[in-house]
Amino acid sequence: MTQRPDEATVEVWAAGGIVSDEQGRLLLAHRPRYDDWTLPKGKLDPGETLPECALREVHEETGYRCVLGQPAAASRYRDHKGRAKEVRYWHMTVAGGAFVANDEIDQIKWMSCLEARERLSYERDREILDEVSF
Repeated sequence: MTQRPDEATVEVWAAGGIVSDEQGRLLLAHRPRYDDWTLPKGKLDPGETLPECALREVHEETGYRCVLGQPAAASRYRDHKGRAKEVRYWHMTVAGGAFVANDEIDQIKWMSCLEARERLSYERDREILDEVSF
């Protein structure tokens, strides 16, 4: 079982998006460095708010400029360096842009919630989808 930090001990803050389209499909990202499928997200920059981070990271990773929706869910866990990490997610819809493979993300896929749940590499990401209603 993964040790879950409490908010007072979070060492790494991150934010991301549960990006959906008009058909209700979700956007997943493949990270070649870890060979995993996950929701687009990334670490908070100094002076940045979590919503700003979520929009920036989704844009940097996927090429899509998004519209921020309601807060969706949060995930707390220990990262690969053993640090207490919390990721906050927001619902998002695409406003423009296009995917271009990059160093962090080499593929994206749009899929149904059920397909996404099966494709996600981490149980913590599946738990996020379980918490979110579409």
